[in-house]
Order: sequence, then C-alpha cells, then structure tokens
Amino acid sequence: MQIDRNSLCSTSLLVLALAVPSVAKAQEVGDNGRIVVTGTREQVLTSEGPTGSRLDMSILETPATVHVVTGEDIRQRGDLAIVDAVSRAPGVTNAGDPGNAGLTFSVRGFNGQGSVLQLYDGVRLFPNNGSISFPSDPWNVERVEVLSGPASVLFGQGALGGVVNVIPRGPNFDALEVDAELGYGSQDTWHAAVGVGGPLGEMFAFRADVSYRASDGFVDRGESENLAISGALEFAPSETFSLTLRNDFGNNEPTRYFGTPLVDGELDTSIRRENYNVGDSTMRFRDNRTALTMDWQLGENVSVANTAYYLTSNRKWRNLETYCWIAADGNCPNGIGFGTPGNIYRADNFGIIHDVDQYGSQGHVAFSSTLGGGASNQLLVGYDVNYFTLNYSHQFASDYQEDEVAITGFDPGLFLDTVGLIPRYHTDTRTWAIYAEDRLEITDQFSLVGGIRHEENRVGRWNWVYDAAGTTIIGDSPALNGGADAYKDLSSTTWRVGAVYQPADDLSLYVQYSTAVDPLGTLTTFSGSASQFQLTYADGYQYEAGVKGLFLDGNGSFTLAAYRLVKNNLFTQTAPGGAIDQVGQRSSQGIEASIDLQLPAGFGLSANGTLLDANFDDFAGFEGNTPPGVPESSANLELRWAGMDRFSARANLRYVGRRFTDNANTFRVPAFTVVDLGASYNVTQNLTLSVTVQNLFDEDYAYTTYGNEQWILGRPRSVDVALRASF
Repeated sequence: MQIDRNSLCSTSLLVLALAVPSVAKAQEVGDNGRIVVTGTREQVLTSEGPTGSRLDMSILETPATVHVVTGEDIRQRGDLAIVDAVSRAPGVTNAGDPGNAGLTFSVRGFNGQGSVLQLYDGVRLFPNNGSISFPSDPWNVERVEVLSGPASVLFGQGALGGVVNVIPRGPNFDALEVDAELGYGSQDTWHAAVGVGGPLGEMFAFRADVSYRASDGFVDRGESENLAISGALEFAPSETFSLTLRNDFGNNEPTRYFGTPLVDGELDTSIRRENYNVGDSTMRFRDNRTALTMDWQLGENVSVANTAYYLTSNRKWRNLETYCWIAADGNCPNGIGFGTPGNIYRADNFGIIHDVDQYGSQGHVAFSSTLGGGASNQLLVGYDVNYFTLNYSHQFASDYQEDEVAITGFDPGLFLDTVGLIPRYHTDTRTWAIYAEDRLEITDQFSLVGGIRHEENRVGRWNWVYDAAGTTIIGDSPALNGGADAYKDLSSTTWRVGAVYQPADDLSLYVQYSTAVDPLGTLTTFSGSASQFQLTYADGYQYEAGVKGLFLDGNGSFTLAAYRLVKNNLFTQTAPGGAIDQVGQRSSQGIEASIDLQLPAGFGLSANGTLLDANFDDFAGFEGNTPPGVPESSANLELRWAGMDRFSARANLRYVGRRFTDNANTFRVPAFTVVDLGASYNVTQNLTLSVTVQNLFDEDYAYTTYGNEQWILGRPRSVDVALRASF
C-alpha cells in the first residue's frame, strides 16, 4: 500500500495549527490564567449497556457482567491495536495470532471466534476459517463493551464465552469537535490521525476519522502499516426519528512475523529480533463496512430500530509459518521436523485468500407499559437475518516447502508456489432468527429479566472442479453430507432468565441462568467431516451471581461475579484410532472483580482481575487438564494522577497467568507481567504533549503463541511521543 506520508503529516499539523485558545473539555481557566482540571471520569455503571441488553437498561440494572473500556482511556494509554484495548477488561486475554488475523480473545475459560463473539456497533461479525480482521484501529472507538458469559440469546451462535462489542464514535448535534494526533516512537513507529464531527444545520450531523500507523517493528523485516477511514452522517428531522449512514474502511498490513522458536524448550533472548519467515512474505487484510441505522420513537411507549449492513473482506496470506529448533539428535523436540543440530527447521508454505461478502439486517420493536400495583414491563421483539459468502483460494497442492536455516545470519529465501493461489471451494451461509427480551419491574427494587431466541442456519459448501491440467474450473461439487447434498441445516433455541434486587439506587445484587450454542469449528466454513454433527446445544449453560454498585458519592464503583460455565458435545476420539464422536465436556468456574476510584488530590485507581479453574471434564483421556490457550488468572491495574495544573501521569500493569498450548498440558507458556508508564503535559488549553513508555522493564514474554513451541513475543521496551490537539 502506497501512502503519501507527507500529506498525512501536513493534514495533522494543519489541525494542530488551528488550535485556538478556547477551553478544552473537562477544563476551565482560573483567575490567574492557569488550567484547572474539573472533569470527572464517566460512571459507566449508570450508563446504558446495549451489549448486555437491548431494553435500555443501565449496566447496574442488567443481571450480567458487562465491562466498558472507554475510547478516551484507549487513546491516553497509547494502545496500538483493538486487541490491546479489549484485553484491559477483566478476564479478557489475547488469543490472536497471524493465522486468525489477530482478533481473537479468551473469556471465562473459552477462547476463539467460535466461542467469543465479536460485534461492531452491535451487529455480529461472522468469522470464516477462524478469521476476523475488522475493525483494525482503535482511534475512532467511542467505547468497547465486553459481556462475559453466554450471549446467544441476544446475538446468536458462537457466544458461549462472551461478546466483545466495539462501538465507534458517531455524529453529534452539540458543537463542532476536532481531534488530532501526531506521534513517533521506538522501532520507527509513527501515527497520524484526525477526527472531526458536529452539526450540519438543524437536521444533519456528521463524524469523520482518518488514522494511519506504520512501524519497522521489533524483528527483522517486521514492517507494518495500517490505514483506517470512517465516516458517518445522521439525519434527524425530529427528536423521535433518526437515520444514520456509516462507512468504515480498513487496510491492514501487519508484521509478517509468526513467532520465535524455543531453543531446548526455553526462550533464547539472543534471537528475539530474528524473523524466520521468507523474504517475500505477504499478509494483508482489507475490509469495508457500510451500515444504515434507523431509530424511531413511534409513541410514548413504542419504539422501532433497525440496522442494515454490508461488509466485504479480502484477506491474503503467503508465508512460511512453522519453525522449530533442531536438537542434538537431529530432531525437533516437538517431532515436527529434522535436520542439522542447532539449525532452525522451517515448513508450511501457506498461501491463502479469503474473499468474503456479508450482509444482513437486524431490527426490533420495543413496548413499555405500566401495570397495576406500581409494576411496569418492557418487552422487545426482534429479528436477525444474515447472508455470508466465501470464495476460498490456496496453493496447498503445490510443492511442500521445508528447509533449514542457521539460527542467525541466514538468507530468508523466497516463498515456494508452483501453481498459484487457486480457488478451491466456495460457501454460502444463511441465517435467520427471532428473539424476545422482557423486563418485569415488580417493584422499584426487584425486577425479572428474561429472553429467548430461535435461530436457523443453512450452510452450503461446494468444491471447485478443475480440468485434467488443473488450471481451469469446469464446475463444482457438493462438499457436505457425504457429497450427496451441498447443504446442512442447523437450528437452536436458547434462553436466559435473571433477577435483580436493588436495596439502594446505587447497589445491585443479581443472579442469572443462561444457555448458549457454539458451532463445531466455524459455521460459515462448515466442513464435510463435521456435517454429521450438530451444534452444541442446551448443554452449553452458565450459572452466575454477582453484586455491583457505587460508593463514595459516586466516586467509586465495583463489580464482583462468580460463575460456572459448561460446554458439552465436544469432538473427541474415545479410543485410539477409533471413530470421532461428538461427546465430551469442558467447564470453567471462577470469580471476576473490578474497582474504580476517584480519590482526593487528583489520584485515581482502576483494577480488575479474575481467577478461574478451566478443565476438560470428559475429553479423550485429557480429563482434568486445562484447555489450550486459557490463562487461569489475569489482572489489570492502573494508577492515575492529575494533581497539577498542566501535568498528569498514569501507570498500567498487565498480568496474564500461565497457559498451555496442547491438550496434554505438555507445553507450558509462563505467566508474564508488563508495566507501562505515561505522562501528559498541557502545552496550551488545546494542545497536549504525551510520552508513553511501554514494557518499562523490557520483559521478554509471549503475548500469544503459534504452535506448541513457537512464541509470538510482545513489544520490547519502547518510548512513544505524541502531540494531541482537541477543540
């Protein structure tokens, strides 16, 4: 991708130059001309949480665990990617790697895009082949909401572990707002971004954001760049009706780095800058999403909402992906290769293209009514229809590439592809669902909340058929149900019920029981080998109880939840060499907690953490083991201080417990702790200079893995400087 960097820099500097001596939000000028910070942090518990319910309830009133990461905090911390921002929420850790496009999470002992559903502005994103690549940049994020635990009732299959909802910044009718940022840091990392929004007359408002990032990376040949462009236009002819047209584009070319192989089972820090991929490797994700949203208040007690959308994704990989260190006996410790002791064995030349179209519509009608005895009721009835198509290309039939290189000072070589990236199969997935939610407020203190959803999925898959030369497509053939039929029909019904007791306006105690379904693999690329099986249904369930509230006159908030989450009907092989059956069970039980405090003298504290016990309860002889990629403990801590007129600072700590990479728990990834520091100085009322030190103690750690002994390392100690303008 060719980007005119000078133009982007000029645009950002122009916005900075336009900063006028007006008073920034959350600040005022005192009698002596000094800037006095008067703003307070948003109290998210009292705000509406659309990810937890569509009934316009606050998070405090919702019988579930919903956490919010604000866009302002994301930008002040200097988080470079969506996955970095989301993993600040309690119990959420990164499970992404280059093969799944990096947007994958672990929540409550369950991981992957088949168990942790992702939404953009409340609409679900369908993964294919375990990949989601949108959105690509956190600049335009208003907030991220994380619903922990089953959410199939609200959003459909694939939400057993939880839901991550990225909500972008939208138009506003209040006043013109302009934000800009220009930053530079370690590894020749730089960022330029501009955002502007406000009214266009009495009936129109808009929002537009552009962000560009580039870096040389911390490994050899580790260059990356990312462009994100968003725009939204809202038409509101009255206070009761609005239409919002939105488009989001992302072109992401991430670092073509698939990890560092362990040496004799340990991380050798002397090779942490080595990149064992081929020299002409490729990784690119391009997404574009258009949506039209309507909100209409038909009367005092009836409202209608609907969102129609269209998303295209084109992803390309062309890499040599698997590496291992060759031991003294000439073999790799994990048994995947062999060669000269001390060298690095390389294999798996994967060239893949995903060409995806996804479109659909979701909407609902909401009713509210007053009942006798002071009770009231809110009822919502909705629908959800989607259509997803995929054309999948690869070069797996070409010559298999394997070689070995010296551990350092090697020629990376070139990608071996003798046939090209040829279309192999295509799929279409059609889903429709009807759902209902209801909240019965029996008294001011006690309410019951329930929901039910029925969903039908029809999955079709065809393999392309080529001529004798293998170069020209002459047709296609069914690839499901033994080849006799191209389609597989899957259906599910899920439900949930909860109760909330509020002994005071700022305190809630709740319990909830919910069910969920997950696909076996990825619904949109359902394989022929899995066509005989059903969705995991009914036995996917969770019990949860919790308490959340405010204290210190609203300057403090806390949440505490305990749960048990069970998933049945896993794939397993009950006898070595025997048939694969849909049996087995895995579960997790744990505690999540969070606290946020605004203290005197400008101090503040936010902390969250989780402890869980995740197990295979019945799974092919691995009973009692921890499922791969699941840390059983994690925590985040932030300390803030804004006690001076122009200066503020913060320190962040992120802890992730040990994980395993295999079912047998043979390969262990140690826990890690990373500390970041940040400081900001208000040069003027509108201009702020910030410095961020990431990974202060230069921790060598695996933030994720690719294979059993191939660690994808986190960014080493880095210093980033940014100039931000806001008016």
